[in-house]
Amino acid sequence: MDAGRPNEKSEKQPYLPSSSPQNEKHTVPAGGPSAMATIHDDDERLLARIGYKQVRFRAHCATTAANSSQELRREFTKWSTVSYAISLLGVLGSQPATYGVPISVGGPATAVWTWFIGSVMAMVIASCVAELVSAYPTAGGMYFVTKHVVPPEHVAIWAWVIGWCNFLGQATGVASLAYTIGQMILAGASMNSAYADGTYAYSPTAAQTVLVAVLTLFVFGAICSLTTKALHRIVLWFAPINILASIGICIALLVLTPDKRSAKFVFTEIEDYSGWGNKGFSFLLGFLNVAWVMTDYDGTTHMSEETHDAAVRGPLAIRLAVLVSGVLGWLLNITFTFCLTPNYMEDIVGSPTGLPIAQIFLNAGGRSGGTAMLFFVILVQFFTGATALLANARMTYAFARDEALPFSRFWSKVNDRTGTPVNAVWLVVFFCCCLNLIGIGSTQTITAIFNLCAPCLDLSYVAVLFAHQLYADKVRFIEGPFTLGRWSKPLNILAISWVLFISVVLFCPTANPVTATNMNYAIVVAGAVGLFSLGWWWAGARNKYTGPRTQDIMSLVATSEPDDYA
Repeated sequence: MDAGRPNEKSEKQPYLPSSSPQNEKHTVPAGGPSAMATIHDDDERLLARIGYKQVRFRAHCATTAANSSQELRREFTKWSTVSYAISLLGVLGSQPATYGVPISVGGPATAVWTWFIGSVMAMVIASCVAELVSAYPTAGGMYFVTKHVVPPEHVAIWAWVIGWCNFLGQATGVASLAYTIGQMILAGASMNSAYADGTYAYSPTAAQTVLVAVLTLFVFGAICSLTTKALHRIVLWFAPINILASIGICIALLVLTPDKRSAKFVFTEIEDYSGWGNKGFSFLLGFLNVAWVMTDYDGTTHMSEETHDAAVRGPLAIRLAVLVSGVLGWLLNITFTFCLTPNYMEDIVGSPTGLPIAQIFLNAGGRSGGTAMLFFVILVQFFTGATALLANARMTYAFARDEALPFSRFWSKVNDRTGTPVNAVWLVVFFCCCLNLIGIGSTQTITAIFNLCAPCLDLSYVAVLFAHQLYADKVRFIEGPFTLGRWSKPLNILAISWVLFISVVLFCPTANPVTATNMNYAIVVAGAVGLFSLGWWWAGARNKYTGPRTQDIMSLVATSEPDDYA
């Protein structure tokens, strides 16, 4: 791979990803040819070439002045961007939340090897995503890239479907993260209550779990409403805590667990606990764990308009996050599996705490040690939820900026005090709260909604990759600083094939015989949402929505930089 090889650029002519001529609408500035703008640095020049205006971009004309409320500030540095990307995957928080799935359907080795394979494929997908967003680093992420890989006559429908798919995947991810935090907190309360006759004195109800999840979402919203500079300072600590806590928990479990399993048990034992009568299919069902955790690769790109040198640092952060999270997640999977009991289906999967990983911690460290380890898992999951909501809010802001939402002008407004899209943040909080409230009445339905996270996000990515390959001869695409070179096409094809294959598996019921209780309703929910979005499109949105809305404002840019930007 020609990984991250920058194109040559001069001080006066920095790298600019050229748009396809047929994809750009050239407009004459209101102030005429003499109306000029000044650019502070390459990031702003790049954003201007794409068609958006940065906070310090001073265009003395009515056309760009109208967009003055839609400006974000670049406060994220190289390290806060990397920390953000690693925290977005949040392996220590998310991996334990779903660890019970692979061991309950395919046995111990399923947990280990599905994670390994899934992480490798995640790197393939993430690299393909990084190549595209390197050329067009905006808050819209892969949704915005659609404009530059699809012929203009098809941009609107492609962008509409991809945008809604990405928004839904991120929203269900945020809601599920808040819900699992509720499960973890209440599992901790349960394991610290009195224990007698195989049960704990306290057992959380569905309503209590949802209440904690909703309160968590409000805390997420408060954090994500801060200024970008404050977010940068907070996010810097997320990745170091995640990495150090993961290593510490692995060491503690291996030292403290009195009776560990053999290497043969951990790496070779595959079972058919799903009831489908086939170990191979049961093994495939175990990919739900890694698919739910190792996704949202373009979440980092949603912060592009708040990141210095985003075309380079964004792709680097995406790939580094997948690498670090893949390795840490595999170590955690192996460690957890070594710490299973001989009768793990009853002792661990059927734990009275309601959370398999809580029982593993309890077996190793007792109440105090187990609670301490669970605390760090909850803390990292909290980091993940906050960063995921931040990404979802920026995607919502970008979607509203293109008038793809009801009351788009309100949701795309940037707060004058914080310089961030606060309205979009609280729209996501409200929507995710509504999703979680469903859990009070139906655990099966809320689980189905959460299961949409991975397929929706990954399908939104590969749809853009597919369009890029499909229209390669019709739409000119100029690479960004990061390129896969000759490996681009085969890796794109591999990513598309893998996501299509694994999405089918993830929509399958995880147990047989299928009943109303264990049915995987994700496909039903996905179908309903798909009908709604397409119905809205044909009902009238197609007459107004034109895809990502940009202006050719580079015609306003002076050829030389001024000495004073005051």
